[in-house]
Parts: sequence; C-alpha cells; structure tokens
Amino acid sequence: MLNIVLVEPEIPNNTGNIGRLCVGTESRLHLIHPFGFVINDKNLKRSGLDYWVHLNVTEYQNIEEWISHIPDKSRVFLMSSHASTSIYEVDFQDGDWLVFGKESVGLSENFMNRFENHLTIPMSNLIRSFNIANSVAFVVGEAKRQIGLKI
Repeated sequence: MLNIVLVEPEIPNNTGNIGRLCVGTESRLHLIHPFGFVINDKNLKRSGLDYWVHLNVTEYQNIEEWISHIPDKSRVFLMSSHASTSIYEVDFQDGDWLVFGKESVGLSENFMNRFENHLTIPMSNLIRSFNIANSVAFVVGEAKRQIGLKI
C-alpha cells in the first residue's frame, strides 16, 4: 500500500479528488495540518463522493508528528517541480511515502532539506506545475505500475 502525504492542503476539491484516488488504488492518505478548509467541507465531500467513508486517512497536527510515524525515511519521496530526478528514474516499492506540498507554494526549502529523495514529473516548459490532484495521479500510477511488475 502506498502512502500519499499532503502537507498543509489548501483546496478541498483537490483533497477530495486525491482521497477518491487513494480509495481506488488502495493507498493510504496522510494529511498534515493546518488545512485551508475544514474536513467536513461540502466541496471535499462532493469531490470525494461517497468513497470518503472507505478512505484510509490519518491526520497529523504538524510535520513533526507525521515524521515520527515514518519507519524508513529513505522511502520518503518529495515531489517538487524544482527537482532534477524524474519519477521515471526511481524504483518505487510497496509502502513508499509520496509527499506533495500545498497548492500555492509546494514544499518549503526547510522541509525539502529534511529528506534526500526529491522527484519531479517531466513537463513542458510552458507550465510551472501540474494541478496537485493530477500530480498525485501521475506518481501513484507510475508507482503502482512498477509495483505490479514485481508481483
């Protein structure tokens, strides 16, 4: 099972869509406070539809609390449009932690410095980044594809 981590998510629709993706891919969702919405937001529920009740989700009050639950920090992968290593150059494993930053600014430099694995999704120079829900889908799809090949 993959671990999808959203650090300080701001937009309920994105979180709802990602939650739905997690249910469909049998992944765990980890949400790190503060949020830009309340968890019972109608937009979150609308995006997650009736799948939200099946979601394996854990909330953390802060980054330190989340970090204390990671058994192997070498399997944490931070997503950043500034990284030089592509998601297609990594050997993903079951149980990996795929970390995404807040929609407006991504992950802070301080946060990035805490982990060594920084990945990017290759994209055209015409855009700065993909929508976070699309980014999660790209990375989860690639990780699940790789893991499926090993079974």
